[in-house]
Amino acid sequence: MKVLVVDDHELIRQALTFVLKQLDPGLEVFEAGDCAQALQLACMLEDRGLILLDINLTGGNGLESLVSFRERLPGVPVVVLSASQRREDVTRAIDLGAMGFIPKSRASHVMIQALRFVLSGGVYLPADLLNEQSLAPRGSTIAGTGEARGDYRDIGLTERQAQVLALLVQGKPNQLICRDLDLAEGTVKIHMSAILKSLKVTNRTQAVIEVGRLGLKLPTGAEDVARLPAR
Repeated sequence: MKVLVVDDHELIRQALTFVLKQLDPGLEVFEAGDCAQALQLACMLEDRGLILLDINLTGGNGLESLVSFRERLPGVPVVVLSASQRREDVTRAIDLGAMGFIPKSRASHVMIQALRFVLSGGVYLPADLLNEQSLAPRGSTIAGTGEARGDYRDIGLTERQAQVLALLVQGKPNQLICRDLDLAEGTVKIHMSAILKSLKVTNRTQAVIEVGRLGLKLPTGAEDVARLPAR
C-alpha cells in the first residue's frame, strides 16, 4: 500500500514517514510539499491506500486540496493531519469528505490507531475537540477509539442503506451515489431519510460524526459495496 503525506515542513514529513512504518513495515510513503505537487503525484500513483493532508499549507488552501482529492480520487481516504485544534476546522474537513481529523499534538500511537480505524472503514474524530459540539447528537459523546465496534444492522439499516451510508461517509453527493449504485435520485433520498432517522441525526455531517461515534463497520469501496445484496 502507498501513502501520500502532504505537508510543507520537511521535518514533519520525515517524522511521519518513520511513524507510518509502524502501520505496516512494507508501506511505501511518498511526500509532497504543496497542493499542486500532491494532486499530481496522487493521480500518478497506483495502489493508493491513504492520503495524509495538512490543511494549513504555505501558498495554498489545504481544504481546497481536500475537495480536489475527493473529486479526482473518490476511492482514496483522506485524513487531515493539522496543528489546528479548532472545532470548526474539524467539522469543515469532515463535511468536505475527510475520513478523519488528527491533531498533530496527538501521540504517534494514537495516530496509528486512528489510521487503522480509517482503513477498516471508520471515521476518526478527536473526541475531546467535538464532545461539546452542537453537531453531536444530544446526550452522546464523540468516540475516536480507533476500533470498529458496531454493525449497521444493529441500528436497523438494510444492506442497501449501508451501501448508501458508506458512500455518504466517503463524501460523495447524492448524484454520485445514484451513479455508483445505479439508483434513481428519489430512491437515494428515501434511503438517506431512513439513514438519518436510524442514526437519530438531521444532516449528513451529523451522520458522519455518528458513524464515528458508534464505530460502525461499513462497506469500504466499490467492490465491497457491490458484494452487498441490492435491496
